[in-house]
Amino acid sequence: MLADWGRRLGILRRPVLAAPEAYALWAETYPARPHNPLMEVEQGIVAPIIAALRPVRALDAGTGTGRYLRLLADAGAELVVGVDRSLPMLRRRDADAPVLCGDACHLPFADARFDLVCSSLMAGDLRDLGGWISEASRVLQPGKHLVYSDFHPSWASKGWRRTFRAADGRTYELAYSPHSIDEHLARMAEAGLKVQIIREPRLAGRGEPVVVVFHAVKAAATRPSEVGVAPQAT
Repeated sequence: MLADWGRRLGILRRPVLAAPEAYALWAETYPARPHNPLMEVEQGIVAPIIAALRPVRALDAGTGTGRYLRLLADAGAELVVGVDRSLPMLRRRDADAPVLCGDACHLPFADARFDLVCSSLMAGDLRDLGGWISEASRVLQPGKHLVYSDFHPSWASKGWRRTFRAADGRTYELAYSPHSIDEHLARMAEAGLKVQIIREPRLAGRGEPVVVVFHAVKAAATRPSEVGVAPQAT
């Protein structure tokens, strides 16, 4: 998941893989911890937000090997569930929390099931950003929290790439879908989510932000009179 510095050095491009194929190859060497500077700076922003929220029922979408499952449990959550499309990644998880193989754009949960939904750097794997955010809002209780991160739009403008080294020793490039901050904000507004925090951390010695982190709250349920609808007579 590191930027491809080889591009600046003129090295030939690596094979570019779609997410399912890439994660199947990457799973064997993918640890359940921040394993590069980008992930470290991302978790350094997200972890304190989650800890302050003290969730009770938490969902980690795009959980992978479960990096955030343990963090959610440490924050006090009584129920922690992970969802990911990649079975190879789920099989490598280093946490006791239950996990499901499923699509973040079609979450296998009832409405208002969780008080916190989080996701780490999964949005870049999705073309349908609105589908994921809509589903996250659907499974959230009113007044509760969505916390997630994405690769910063600066990646697209700078031509940075996601690369990883597989167990065979070869380096591959993982395709991703860039999303502007305006797109994130628009999709959250459509889903009834009000943004509380936007953070754009940088790596040490780098001028451009590398990650964007959002914390949003689902609108509380309103009474009929609050939306201009008269209550029905009984």
